[in-house]
Amino acid sequence: MRLSGTLALCSALLFAPLASAGELPQRWVSSGGSLSEWVVRLGGESKLVGVDTTSLHPQSLQQLPSVGYQRALSAEGVLSLHPDVLIGSEEMGPPPVLAQIKAAGIRIESLSARPDLDALESNVLRLGELLGRPQQAHEEIAAYRQALQHQAAWVAKAREQQPAPRVLMLLGHAGSNLMAAGKDSLAVWLIERAGGESRTEHSGYKPISSEALLAMDPQVLIVADRSLQGEEARQAVLRQNPLLAQTSAVRDGRVLSLDPTLLVGGLGPRLPEGLVELSAAFYPSEPALTAELDR
Repeated sequence: MRLSGTLALCSALLFAPLASAGELPQRWVSSGGSLSEWVVRLGGESKLVGVDTTSLHPQSLQQLPSVGYQRALSAEGVLSLHPDVLIGSEEMGPPPVLAQIKAAGIRIESLSARPDLDALESNVLRLGELLGRPQQAHEEIAAYRQALQHQAAWVAKAREQQPAPRVLMLLGHAGSNLMAAGKDSLAVWLIERAGGESRTEHSGYKPISSEALLAMDPQVLIVADRSLQGEEARQAVLRQNPLLAQTSAVRDGRVLSLDPTLLVGGLGPRLPEGLVELSAAFYPSEPALTAELDR
């Protein structure tokens, strides 16, 4: 009896840590719109107890408590929600706030924001592990890659009929100075995947001079504004920047509006549909492309 009791105790001590380590987080705070969308796509919306201000899709996320902008998170806001895990992209911060959250015993999962399919796969598979849905994560990635392959084939065929248009994406916020999307940005990744040509030389998002803008003479302008949408965003940009009227894009009426949340937190689940819309605008004479993801 004494030996069996000792063995049972040893067994419990041996396997208890393994069971604890295998427990999945149940209360999540998500920072970064695209990552929040992936959590929802993988069936984890019920676990979310808070999100950042860029997590606007689906609309139901807007009913959750906000923990601030992803680069300026509120430690008090996060801690008040008693999460098991805070997930976000490498853009999340500031570092002192993250250190405070980590010191409180909350797990922090920092995922890549690179516009790269391998980085996306790593992110989605990690989320699948944390949600206990690894198979669904693999299926989502397979469907995503297939949709982008379909997109690439469509673009290649369209380019046989006409050259790639010169495209410039401008980011604005309530009348602030416009920022032009440059190399290594998700915006340029979108432009190129949709079949456009970006001629900006800088990296990231930076102001663009009048001389550079006129020399580039974009044939298509894309406006992404954090405050305004649709026609309102387009008109605001043209009013605030009358020089744009001299570009081919404005003269030909090829000024588009893009949802800026598509550009936050890495490649999101809505990007294939966004690419379809951009491609249609870049090559309006070509047959429509669809972005049905096989499930």
